[in-house]
Amino acid sequence: MYDRLVKVRHRVGFVGAGYISFFHAAAIRRIPAIELAGVYDIDPRRCEQTARALGTCAVSSLESLRDRGADVIHVLTPPETHADVAVASLELGAHVLVEKPLATDTDDCRRIQAAAARNGLRVCVDHSLLFEPQIMRGLRAVHAGSIGRIVSVDILRSAEYPPYEGGPLPPQYRSAGFPFRDLGVHQLYLLQAFLGPIEDVRADWSSEGGDPNLFFDEWRLQVRCRSGFGNVQISFNVRPIQNIIIVQGTKGVLRIDQMTMFSTRRAAMPLPKMIERVLNAYTESIQTMVQIPRSAVGFVRGGMRQHLGVQALIADFYRTLDENLPVPVSVEQAIPIVDWTERVARAADADAAKSSRLSAGDANAQTVLTGAAGAVGAAVVERFQAQGTPFRVFVRRSAAAQVPRGVHATFGDLGDPDAVDRAIAGARTVIHIGAAMTGNWTRQRTSTVIGTNNVVEACLKHRVDQLIYISSLSVVDWAGNHNGTPITEASPLEPYPERRGAYTQAKLQAELIVRDAVKNRGLRAVILRPGQIFGGTLPLVNSAVARRVGKWHVVLGDGTLRLPLVHMEDVVDAICSAMARHLTGGEIVQLVDANLPQQNQLLKRELGSSAKVVRVPRPVVFAAGWMSEVALRPMRRQSPVSRYRLRSALAHRTFVSQAAATLLDWSPKRGLE
Repeated sequence: MYDRLVKVRHRVGFVGAGYISFFHAAAIRRIPAIELAGVYDIDPRRCEQTARALGTCAVSSLESLRDRGADVIHVLTPPETHADVAVASLELGAHVLVEKPLATDTDDCRRIQAAAARNGLRVCVDHSLLFEPQIMRGLRAVHAGSIGRIVSVDILRSAEYPPYEGGPLPPQYRSAGFPFRDLGVHQLYLLQAFLGPIEDVRADWSSEGGDPNLFFDEWRLQVRCRSGFGNVQISFNVRPIQNIIIVQGTKGVLRIDQMTMFSTRRAAMPLPKMIERVLNAYTESIQTMVQIPRSAVGFVRGGMRQHLGVQALIADFYRTLDENLPVPVSVEQAIPIVDWTERVARAADADAAKSSRLSAGDANAQTVLTGAAGAVGAAVVERFQAQGTPFRVFVRRSAAAQVPRGVHATFGDLGDPDAVDRAIAGARTVIHIGAAMTGNWTRQRTSTVIGTNNVVEACLKHRVDQLIYISSLSVVDWAGNHNGTPITEASPLEPYPERRGAYTQAKLQAELIVRDAVKNRGLRAVILRPGQIFGGTLPLVNSAVARRVGKWHVVLGDGTLRLPLVHMEDVVDAICSAMARHLTGGEIVQLVDANLPQQNQLLKRELGSSAKVVRVPRPVVFAAGWMSEVALRPMRRQSPVSRYRLRSALAHRTFVSQAAATLLDWSPKRGLE
């Protein structure tokens, strides 16, 4: 809007080379009078990469940016560093544009304000949503009185963070309050814009598992403002992702959809209520049908850009510098937002810290269990408690409520090497069950492959006496078993794990990490490969037996496949026996029941002879698999029912444990009966 109104030339420096810097650069490129002088970041590698991508130079200090003539500094660093960078920039004689939030403390905000006044310079805060087209349209409608006196504003915001791929934890997982500092600040300044100054905020939070590494992934706020009430929901569970603002007035209701860039208005009419409802439904539908295509066309043509509010605010900021006008968002306007944001975020931080301190039990127990929140892990926990075996567990924060009273827990993600190291320090025995059971390759790789590598490294570092690794029968070649030879510990491994799916691929890579560490690095470990586990919380009839479709159970094939069952308690017996016998030479032990029932037998046993069962002939199944491959090939996606996966799943095979009896003195005691 103001790109061409900026006449005074400025040279700009960026401090911080993260994601948002690219959108600031996009805004600057659209203002002919503005030139990017350079980028500074404490990470030299990232600084160099970002500078190269933006067509500018990387510098080694804030002072270097000023030496290159930067008279404006954009502060794009993490929030806790905003105040120090902003004050230092002001003292060097540069105006400052600070990403939200202005700071993480109101005293720091005042420090920035004082430095600006002392040096006669300007500071603007990037409350960018105020400059998004739909928000601006809504604010104009409210100020014009088109929906009467505002009663309340409701904001429904859902989100997701990029998948965690292992390594040092990203900022959102380091503190409980980060998601609110990241997203809540936007909602608060929007409420302030619509309803006036905030007078009180009541907040609540919980963890529902949408993002298992977040302390809290559900946030609710009741906000009292001078001119009405606001309600905010921030969710990392709601799908599809939404960003909706509903402004309710005495003469109408505005609905602003930030995701699809449209807004609608329902108006009070001097008509019978039924007619009013019908007319509003039609007019709202028409508004939606007109605006969405228009927004889509604008996006394709470049008029509607991602983070358009950031770019519009930046242009307006430089215009106000030129014309000596008040900046778009001043420090004074941002201070109450920082205050309320920190009140909520710090209360959440304190709540999370309190929950972590509630962990009881023996913190020095020398047996550590990963995956304690899963079905097998929970069964091991129950057995150890019954036997009085001292132990401690390592679980994600989202599973804290599932840790039994009296058990010491260390919280963290298997992908985080520091968290795994802390959990295993001082251990003599580690039982590693933790792994991703579902999800895409990123999730499987992080939890299962990187997680197992982190466990192995910690075991080696702390000289653990024994690692008991729980692998899977899926790592063995099933599709290649043509001659009916029983699958044993000596059977070939899966030659095409990527074709079997993410779970098999991850479990095989993880087992190979353990085997390599035993062979080449002195790791003391034993590998257990349980079959299809049932019992406890795991049902006997699952997708390997039949798939439930309504009232029907669909069996792929004729139902004569034999299944490698093993009862949950028998698996726990094997783990306890491996501990007692102290197996550490990289032994591989397959755990399957001697009784291998067919699918038909299980269905009859569990569901009765009257169950509605349909059996799909194998030729039909494989034809459907082929068609799914053809359909997904143009999208370069692997079919979840590819012919290779079907050959593996439907291969007629038998399973025999040759090592369980000799190495563990183990045989199934519960079994199917």
